[in-house]
Amino acid sequence: MSNQETNTRKTIITILRTEGPMSAGDLAERIGITEMAIRRHIATLERDNLIYPTTIRQPMGRPAKVYQLTEEADDLFPKNYHSLMLDILEDIVRVDGEDKIKAIFDQREDRLSAQLDEMLAGKSLEEKVQTLAEMQNSKGYLAKWERKTDGSYEIVEYNCPIAQVSKVYPETCACETNVFRRVLGTDVNRSQCLAEGGSCCVFKIHQIEEPQA
Repeated sequence: MSNQETNTRKTIITILRTEGPMSAGDLAERIGITEMAIRRHIATLERDNLIYPTTIRQPMGRPAKVYQLTEEADDLFPKNYHSLMLDILEDIVRVDGEDKIKAIFDQREDRLSAQLDEMLAGKSLEEKVQTLAEMQNSKGYLAKWERKTDGSYEIVEYNCPIAQVSKVYPETCACETNVFRRVLGTDVNRSQCLAEGGSCCVFKIHQIEEPQA
């Protein structure tokens, strides 16, 4: 298998993860190759149990066949040794009680906030949002950011390397939101969460209006 073929299949997997189910034609157009070529890649990914087809109804015309990722494909994205972390946190609860978990994540929040405050010093809110998204992306969160028409911002994370931990200890999600809120110095709300069954994590960032004199 050539590197080009491997890279194309990785691109298909990433697109399906970040943009959701898609037809062969849409994938071909999105990547810029022929539909015949994309179907060869789809056949290989189906054989490897990484994607599967499903049919969706349309307002008009015949139902459309689209492809989406299997649970096995989820293992291709970073997970950060969640099993080891869960074992350690469980042992901490047994030894020191559940209050210790809160204390640990409070400490983590303080540490991350201090590190990021130094990194983001002197930047505008938009520059801070961009830097945070780039930092999360480098950690495997498949993050992107955008400025909305109302002047607010949004950071979207399509992967959570510690999702398995977050499902058991929601303090991890609260910690991330609180860190964003502290370092951006503005209102941040998490409207979707992967650990709570969402398709991604969405952070809504609103500028705080200065009081009028």
